Amino acid sequence: MSTRDNILEMLLDSKDYISGETLAGKLGVGRNSVWKAVKQLQSEGFEIQAVKNKGYILNDIADIIDHVLIRHFLKENKDHEIFVFDEIDSTNNYAKELARKSAAAGTVVAADCQTAGKGRMGRSFCSPPGISVYMSVILRPETDMETSQLITSCAAVAAAAAVDRLCGTDTKIKWVNDLFLGGRKICGILTEASVNFETGTPDFAVVGIGINVKSVKNAFPEELLKTASSIEDEAKTVPLRSQLIAEILMNLDNLTADLSDKSFLEEYKRRSFIIGHKVAVSKFTDERMATAVGISENAGLIVRYDDGTEEILNSGEARIIPAK
Repeated sequence: MSTRDNILEMLLDSKDYISGETLAGKLGVGRNSVWKAVKQLQSEGFEIQAVKNKGYILNDIADIIDHVLIRHFLKENKDHEIFVFDEIDSTNNYAKELARKSAAAGTVVAADCQTAGKGRMGRSFCSPPGISVYMSVILRPETDMETSQLITSCAAVAAAAAVDRLCGTDTKIKWVNDLFLGGRKICGILTEASVNFETGTPDFAVVGIGINVKSVKNAFPEELLKTASSIEDEAKTVPLRSQLIAEILMNLDNLTADLSDKSFLEEYKRRSFIIGHKVAVSKFTDERMATAVGISENAGLIVRYDDGTEEILNSGEARIIPAK
């Protein structure tokens, strides 16, 4: 790690002042290098107090996406390789390339901004800088394709629980991949996988999660604001983005350890934002009206069409029809 990274790590782990001499000695660098690193951290937004004859102490953490911060908040769950970018085309694209080059499960790619963020069905995902979490995690599930289809719903529970723990909210899930607060979308999830055709099992899956954290009122186009919102806009609180990433990673570690036990499904059902609503079901070019009546044991959406027939949806979309 760089001198900047090492000093940040030491300041995060200390509850007392650390002298410049101590920092320099432990890192094997000069006092001037320490001073430059502290100045860099201060310019990034870290509130570091310097007191003569005492040294440096960290009073407040900057809200930036940073691999040292993410590792700090991961606590004991340190077994993640972390790649962080100021700007990238798509965290999913980069993670897929890493996965093809044998990157380990748990590898995470995070960015402050995406220039070509991806949503479901080939849609673009609005990804302006400074306000959101854009992250992708590589998973290597040792299971069949049917069970692997649970990854997206599992990730939705992991992300929703992370938001709730840090913000005291009650985040809902709209089948299959959207998180809602205050009746508005704050998060989208996209899972992409590579399949081994010889074994019929996935080589890897990449879970992309985009969460609007800070207010989007001045960042999103007006059309998008009709449905999209953010944690700050709905809950009037703003979690640290690096801490939110770490919380999601820890939840994913726990929930994906054994997908086949489906232990997260009850929580997925409890958080459902769609059950009981009239929906427009879209598959390919066909659209039919139905009512969402439940979630199946494989996280499919159970719908009842207007003619009384029922179907379990494992793909496609179900658009909620607003009540008149």
